[in-house]
Amino acid sequence: MTAKPPPIVASNVPDHVAIIMDGNGRWAQRRGLAREEGHRAGARAVRTIVTRAREIGIRHLTLYAFSAQNWQRPMREVAQLMALLVRFCESERRLLLDKNIRFSVIGQRSKLPVAARGAVELLERLTADNDAMQLTIALSYGGREEIVEACKRIVSDVESGRLDAKNIDESALHERLWTADIPDPDLLIRTSGELRISNFLLWQIAYSEIYVDQRMWPDFDEDALDNALISYARRERRFGGLSPIANVC
Repeated sequence: MTAKPPPIVASNVPDHVAIIMDGNGRWAQRRGLAREEGHRAGARAVRTIVTRAREIGIRHLTLYAFSAQNWQRPMREVAQLMALLVRFCESERRLLLDKNIRFSVIGQRSKLPVAARGAVELLERLTADNDAMQLTIALSYGGREEIVEACKRIVSDVESGRLDAKNIDESALHERLWTADIPDPDLLIRTSGELRISNFLLWQIAYSEIYVDQRMWPDFDEDALDNALISYARRERRFGGLSPIANVC
């Protein structure tokens, strides 16, 4: 008899879930559609997962939407993605306000087109006081780029006398990351079955649990998220130490 999966309760819900949303283009191509349709379907999946995450009680949800390397894609596709970003910020404003969700962006926002940057910053301001959940979107983001920027800030602070070089440690670097105001992810989810990190939150996921789902992002729904959380709840996080049983033995 198959064991019944444990219920999703507050005691085993991760505080921070990060998701690599992969597979929009392949989802569309398999259906004979333009890649743009895949991105539109992916945006609808974002709404679904944000809503479910808020219902469950996840405090931080970080979504990898556009990497620093994605600027190398065809100009037409990039323009479509930026236009979709603007529409998302406008269409989901009411949802975020009604659900008390704070919206924020990490990444090289200066590279975003003016319209996209303006839409992002407006939504950040409108939701700044919301505190039930934080939705963070990684845009023009790269983990290596983030660490390099943090190192530059450390050098600048040392040269200006704001930081003593003897005090450079993990905390000093963490405080200068784009994610300084949110905890490290407890759970990293990747869709589409690919087994790679793709330059996402390289510093922050040092001890994150990893869950890979075979579904393309547009097909990742409430049940898929629930399954990932059930898998997480069954794991024992040791952070480099021994399990309680091992310590007893």
